[in-house]
Amino acid sequence: MSTTYVGVTTHDGENDSFVTNLRINDEGRLVAVGSDVHPEPGDDVTHGGHLSPGWTDLHAHVYWGATDISVHVQDAGLASGVTTVVDAGSSGEANWPGFRAYVQEPAKERVYAFLNLGSIGLVKTNVVSELEGIHGVDLDQMADVLAKHTDVIRGVKIRASHVILREWGLEPFKVARKMARRSGLPLMTHVGEPPPIVEEVLDRLDEGDVLTHCFNGKVGGTIFDDKDAYKAARDAYDRGVLFDLGHGTASFAFSIARRAIEESLTPHTISTDLHDHNIRGPVFDLPTTMSKMLHVGMSLSNVVKAVTRAPDAVVRNLDRYDTWLKPGEKVDAVHFQIIEEAHEVADSMGHVETLERWIVPTRTHFNGQTVQASNRFIDWAHSEAQP
Repeated sequence: MSTTYVGVTTHDGENDSFVTNLRINDEGRLVAVGSDVHPEPGDDVTHGGHLSPGWTDLHAHVYWGATDISVHVQDAGLASGVTTVVDAGSSGEANWPGFRAYVQEPAKERVYAFLNLGSIGLVKTNVVSELEGIHGVDLDQMADVLAKHTDVIRGVKIRASHVILREWGLEPFKVARKMARRSGLPLMTHVGEPPPIVEEVLDRLDEGDVLTHCFNGKVGGTIFDDKDAYKAARDAYDRGVLFDLGHGTASFAFSIARRAIEESLTPHTISTDLHDHNIRGPVFDLPTTMSKMLHVGMSLSNVVKAVTRAPDAVVRNLDRYDTWLKPGEKVDAVHFQIIEEAHEVADSMGHVETLERWIVPTRTHFNGQTVQASNRFIDWAHSEAQP
């Protein structure tokens, strides 16, 4: 059954949106686009709503079965409007072959990864740290993996906080930075409980590097902790360091996000840090996280850009926009609605606010597939409301 969208508002993550009609055939290819496109008998017709390129989640954990926190890739993917899932360091060089063979290759989604500095990756998260000491890092093997898998590995990941590094301090960050530089890849740095303090990390990040958990509310880890932290954040932002949301279980505060937007430190990318400990809250999924950022002051166009072109630039996936809305090509897109309902939802610090507008994906098109999509929190809220 072909799909026809009538009067849909399209967003490409860069230019002004426009209203049009379009028709997608049974093979998932765009047949035609324009105001003169009309439904045909038997079509699945949708009136109104929004259409954007399929969303990219720059920070998720999908090495299910090999780490204690990861979810199945499909739990982060098409059914949430996400066509590109980026795993942020679940795998290190020692268990990379399994990630490639059992997660990336069979996935229905497009999957990229940041390789963890620690050889074992996130096998047991904060119980067995991947970076207890230098014995947990094999730089020769890591360099080999980075060189041989550039089609999937798009960066290096380091968790730079005391709960992971213990007494090792800033040294692992320096090593991760070296490995990223010699490989020509961006460095994604997790910040949290110090040491190191956030400005020590920010001062050493370069243009194109990614600061994830940028709006965490942890003492010593937030960009508004004091004037030194704020100055380091402003300087880093101005020189092109990319601020990534990375919501997570303990790394997003409404108050920090709202203040950052007021200070013109709008996040470049919106990501979930989705894993098994937060998929049932407070994160739920990417559309719920996007809704939170709409709530604290981001415009819809900036929210869309933060889950399309901005993260796609990080993982070098901008080629897909060459065929965006091009007749004859397979469609990589998500149809979504903005619904108005009042629901209370928490940030990672336990603070609850009432959101009145929600981004709800309804259908995802990718690689010839059409998948019904939804917002996991809204589904939960509606089921809880049932008598």
